[in-house]
Amino acid sequence: MSSYSAKSATRRGSVVPPLAGVDRPTIETVPETCDVLICGTGLVESVLAAALAWQGTNVLHIDANSFYGDTSACLNMKELQHWLNDVANGADNLNMNAQLYVPRPMDTKRYLVDLAPHILFAKSDMLDVLIKSRVFKYLEFKPLGQFHTYQRDSFEKVSGNKQEIFTDQTLSATTKRNLMKFIKFIAEWKIDEEMYKSLGGVPADEFMSAKFKLEEQQITELVVAIGLCDTIHVPASLALTRIRRYLLSLDIYGHFPVLYSMYGSGGELAQGFCRSAAVAGATYKLGVQLTAFDESSNIATLSDGSRVQVAEKVFLSPSQPSPVRPLRSVQLADQHTTRLVAVVSNECKEWFAEHESAAVVVFPPGTLAGDNEQAVHTVVYGPGSGQVPAGYSCWYLSTNEKDLVRARKDLGDALERLEASILRESTTDFDLGPLSENDVAFRPDGTPVVSSVRLGQSMQNFVPKQKLQYLFKLGYTQASSGSPCEPKPLQGFKTVLEVPPQLNEISYDGMVEQARKLYEAVVGSDDDFFDVDFEDEDAEEEATPAPADDDQMMPMDL
Repeated sequence: MSSYSAKSATRRGSVVPPLAGVDRPTIETVPETCDVLICGTGLVESVLAAALAWQGTNVLHIDANSFYGDTSACLNMKELQHWLNDVANGADNLNMNAQLYVPRPMDTKRYLVDLAPHILFAKSDMLDVLIKSRVFKYLEFKPLGQFHTYQRDSFEKVSGNKQEIFTDQTLSATTKRNLMKFIKFIAEWKIDEEMYKSLGGVPADEFMSAKFKLEEQQITELVVAIGLCDTIHVPASLALTRIRRYLLSLDIYGHFPVLYSMYGSGGELAQGFCRSAAVAGATYKLGVQLTAFDESSNIATLSDGSRVQVAEKVFLSPSQPSPVRPLRSVQLADQHTTRLVAVVSNECKEWFAEHESAAVVVFPPGTLAGDNEQAVHTVVYGPGSGQVPAGYSCWYLSTNEKDLVRARKDLGDALERLEASILRESTTDFDLGPLSENDVAFRPDGTPVVSSVRLGQSMQNFVPKQKLQYLFKLGYTQASSGSPCEPKPLQGFKTVLEVPPQLNEISYDGMVEQARKLYEAVVGSDDDFFDVDFEDEDAEEEATPAPADDDQMMPMDL
């Protein structure tokens, strides 16, 4: 068990201790009283803890795990083995069907596994909160600018801005004109209640086809790849909001729409918010769980024997084991996200933009052998992400397919196609054969590029000599939810509120809104959510997240 208390720290303008300070056991027992007890250090719970602590609430934050991040954690292989055991014996309430395949011995200290990878759009409420709370100062960010979609048995880079659309020689003049018209509409679109009412429940594909004459391929790239939706049939209001998110995120900090944090996603952010909460007065203790709660006295009993009187609320993460919960959260969830993680012996540089080390690859519905109904979204991280060493990359595949058997088959098929693609694209013994003028396009700087259609056709029958080595594969299913929702009292309790399962999108969108709903359950309003006036703010240097290395300096003046 480890614990940390920073109650002696100055509440305004404090210098946050190093991350190791959060893990250092500086106190033996938890306080006898608190205003709010939060069980689980997932990202939503950690944002809530920091917001409440800076508002003046006395927060006790615990976790049954020995690490921060809960279901958002990024684990080394030793921690992963413990996590697998917890899932197998039912101690983990949010995950099931976890299986790890390790074909040969490996150096377990050099690899990290993100249990719920997420990407951060440059225009998002999560980034706004990271800046407002100054938590971003604890983190290192890198850019992600490449989005690919699997079409016609090959991977194609998505044309995500006007310049790329204009120079794309595979598009007809009519298609380009329609896409430009759509992008202009999105840029000027005002998201308000009347607009949502006017769209009603019209599916995205019907709206975009009727209003802008867009073809199915362009609709798929916009809705499923850029918008990260599961199908093109989602409500138009949802699709347009997500497409707009991508387009508005371009060129804020560089020629990319997305950022990701080094060494893991949600787990790293969660640790940052926990550090902030500790400075504001929250107390932390790992390796303990809530074992009982007496509604008449509001006394919570923890697994280490501590008894704490709670003045306001108890928040229980759906993943945290506790005798007060009658059933496992994964059994109650109405939605699930099935995941497949693979570490492979290829850096996948061909999928990344120059000086980048991450990319998004999307398999739209109907592109896999089983005629998948839901998209498979993949985040690929290279060695520059801090999760794998040089020479390797980590692939995170996920789908929200409700049929769990079919979901696993879809992920397996997508994995095979990723393998075939990277072997074709990274091989050195491939001959394109004679090229015509139509097979070559030119970038704005004059660099010739082989048409993705021509390249895909040429490579379909190519069998590479080399094989891809898998260091390990990990598959599992998580309970999830589709949108933020109001917290509900745990069955049989009034004071204990259950935090909803994590959202099933690969971006952070919706998590801040979920944290606000929990915050409002305590305070009564979210008007002062992270409304903190740091006294030393003017004295500090202009806020700029630290780049991960000297050759990738990012102009991120936040």
